Amino acid sequence: MESVVYQSPVGGIKISADDDAIIEACFTRETKSGTTENMLIQQCISELESYFQGDLKQFTIPIKLTGTDFQNRVWSELLKIPYGKTISYSELAIRLGDLKCIRAAGTANGKNKIPIIVPCHRVIGKDGSLVGFGGGLDKKEWLLKHEGIIRSEQMKIFA
Repeated sequence: MESVVYQSPVGGIKISADDDAIIEACFTRETKSGTTENMLIQQCISELESYFQGDLKQFTIPIKLTGTDFQNRVWSELLKIPYGKTISYSELAIRLGDLKCIRAAGTANGKNKIPIIVPCHRVIGKDGSLVGFGGGLDKKEWLLKHEGIIRSEQMKIFA
């Protein structure tokens, strides 16, 4: 496994890959960027840069998510949320087949090791509030603004 820290507009993202796929691309406080010969990590950085430039709406990099069956079901549902769209945590639970699993779905959402690519930032509160994001609500807000989901003036209602 190889890792590198990529400095994005929303801070450091630690990207790790095995021989077949990206296994982690999560926020980090590490500031030391690195270089790599790993083609998967290079492709991941290239796709993230295209995303941040507004040119990429769907990632193609191979990813490998490791978790329980339930967590994998949650993450699969996250991958179905299109760029520029959001769903609520209750909608996520309904898509999973049981509204009562809303808290478990939220917990699984928070254990996502590949945010942005597996777009957990696109899940919001039923009332439209920005709740729960492992990278911090400031990053969630930035990502949603970047995708055109919210405008700056909308944020005043959440303050």
